[in-house]
Amino acid sequence: MFYLLRHLLSVVLLPGTMVVLVPLWIARRYSIEPSWPRTAGGIVLAICGALLLVPGVLLFGSSLQRFFTSGRGTLAPWDPPGRLVVSGPYRYVRNPMIAGVIFMQAALALLLRSAPHAVWAGTFLLVNALYIPLLEEPDLAARFGADYDRYRAHVRRFVPRLTPWIDSDRSALHQDRPRV
Repeated sequence: MFYLLRHLLSVVLLPGTMVVLVPLWIARRYSIEPSWPRTAGGIVLAICGALLLVPGVLLFGSSLQRFFTSGRGTLAPWDPPGRLVVSGPYRYVRNPMIAGVIFMQAALALLLRSAPHAVWAGTFLLVNALYIPLLEEPDLAARFGADYDRYRAHVRRFVPRLTPWIDSDRSALHQDRPRV
């Protein structure tokens, strides 16, 4: 029960802030209200936003589930997974959770047709493009050693692989087994 509460708290504090609270503040600050698009361009933007929302939610949800089940930790830097997670979307890209959040932020900017929300999504991307290689990856390398180095050598940070990475040493890493 305590593990579930830790997990829920990390979701509320981190992505909840990035995807809900900050966008709400931006909407209030700039008087942005949801409205139906009235032009062809607005309709196209709204459709693109709706389409981006789907992979965003799926990537984030799948990553969160992997942290909970395989990693036995939360998405919070102060309570990280105790095991290296390289299953599910992590077989394609090293940061699917951040990608999911960025997709959701971009989707919101498109759905609302809001430049301030687009700036927020870009700022979040930039901060993570700096934070991940400078702080997160050295910590992962220190905690997981050769397993993380092998994973990092085969799976890119932000650009997904076309095929899932399958490590030959499955005993050390927690990967999905290919379905036969």
